[in-house]
Order: sequence, then structure tokens, then C-alpha cells
Amino acid sequence: MVAGLPRYARNDEPSQLHARLMLMLLLAPALLWLLGLIVLPHIELGILSLRARVAPRVYEVSLAQYRTFIEEPLYWHTFVRTALMSILATALTLLMAFPIAWMIAKVARGRNKSMLFVLCLIPFWVSETVRTLGWMILLRESGVLPQLMMTLGLTPAPVDLLYHDATILVGLVYTSMLFMVVPLIGALESLDDSLIEAAYDLGGNGWSILRQIVIPHAAPGIVAGCIVVFMLTLGNYLTPTLLGGKNSQWFTEQIYTQFITRFNWEQGAAFGFLLLGLSTAIVWLGLRLSGQKFGEVMRRS
Repeated sequence: MVAGLPRYARNDEPSQLHARLMLMLLLAPALLWLLGLIVLPHIELGILSLRARVAPRVYEVSLAQYRTFIEEPLYWHTFVRTALMSILATALTLLMAFPIAWMIAKVARGRNKSMLFVLCLIPFWVSETVRTLGWMILLRESGVLPQLMMTLGLTPAPVDLLYHDATILVGLVYTSMLFMVVPLIGALESLDDSLIEAAYDLGGNGWSILRQIVIPHAAPGIVAGCIVVFMLTLGNYLTPTLLGGKNSQWFTEQIYTQFITRFNWEQGAAFGFLLLGLSTAIVWLGLRLSGQKFGEVMRRS
């Protein structure tokens, strides 16, 4: 005994200190990445959004950029349209991804499971630009699908399927599918098959089992996938611009225009913060409505 402490307690202190130091060293790259690429740029954007130029190289604190957003119908109309289209794309992605994830997690076995997952992964072996250009080749007036529809007699002449809201949704769902399938597979694989068998033995049908057992168990994966897909869709620039054309009316295009075309960084920064606030609010609302906690969702999925 030294200073009232047993020997094992004194020997344990250096090991705990060593473990803390190792943990800090392991976390240092991630923390530096978060600080340098996320925190500091957002602070700079916040400062830019709250200033107005009154003279060359002279600025003052102002909310003029946010007033411009409110007073200009085009901006807030595009803002609301982007939010609604992103929510719709997320819902469609979930509806399409859930059967796929169920098939991979619960129905397929052995090599078939791996093959199905690889089939979901193959489109992501190429960049988003190439995938979007592939859809343009398929859907343009002289593309494969309009020519096939005319050959089958469905249309009297080739129809240009590009530059429609439905086309934008197809591209968004296609580019986001994998990010919904992966968390759903992780959540469904942990579901005990005996629970489903017991539910059938007790007189349950497919719909009641899905509603009372499968969906509650997969809720963390559903919420995690929806968060990721919604964030990716809301901030997507390339797919809506290429598939929707000049009339896509996507809010990220407005941000790009302010930064790159008009060199109005103050207005672009304000738009960026508005988009960040929108995504945060909708994610928070989704968590509240689903009764999930963000930390638990990320941990379980």
C-alpha cells in the first residue's frame, strides 16, 4: 500500500493513460479532417453569408442575402421544390430498396446472396457522371428507349424522355439505391427468422408481420438509409442538371450560379446555409416522427 492505494490501482494508471493517448492518436486524423474540411469552411461560409459589400473591399454585417431569398419567388420556389423532390426520391428509393434488401438478407443463400449484392454494386463502379450520361443516351429522342417504344407501336414517333421531373426522379433513385440497400441489409440480417415463423404459427399474415415485426426491427436501418439518401439527393447537382436541363430548378444549381457564374459569394453562402438548415430540420423531423435517436440509428445500422 502506497498513499492508501492498492498496488494494482497504481499499476493500472499508466495503462489507462496509454490507452487514452492511443485513442487520441487514432482519432486525430478524423478530427483534423472534420476541422479542416467541414468546421472551418462552414464558419467561413457563415461569415460570408452575414456580410454585404458597401464599397470595394468594404463590408458590413447584413441580412440582405436572406432577405433576397425571401423576396425573390424564384429562389424560395426552387428551395421548396428541391425539398419535396428529395423527399419523394427518398421514399421511392426506400420502396424499391426494401424488397431488394429482403431478398439479399433473408431469401438468397450462399453465392446467390453475394451475386445479388454485387449486382447492386456494379453501377457504382463508374462515376456518377458516366451513369447519368448513360441515362441520357437511353432517354434522349434518338436514344434506345424511345426507339424501342416506337418499334413496339407504343408511340407513333420517338419521344424525348429527358428534361422531365420523372426523369430527374429516376436518376436520383438510381444513383442513391446502394446507400439505402446497405443499411437495410444490415438491419434485416439481425432479424431472427424464428420470430417470423412464430408469428405465422399464431395466425399472422404477411402484412401484419411486416407492420408489427419486420418494420419495427428494421427501423434503424430504414432511418439511416433515408437520412443518407435524402442528404445525397438534396445536395446533388449533376443528376438534376443533366437530366432536368435548364428547367430542373434545383437549389444546388442556384448555389452554383451564385458562386461560379455571378461571383456573388455572399449570396451563395447564404443559400448554402439555408440548404444546410433545411436538411437538418427534415432529418430532425424524421427522427422525431419515427421515434428514433440519431446515435442509436448510426450505431445499430
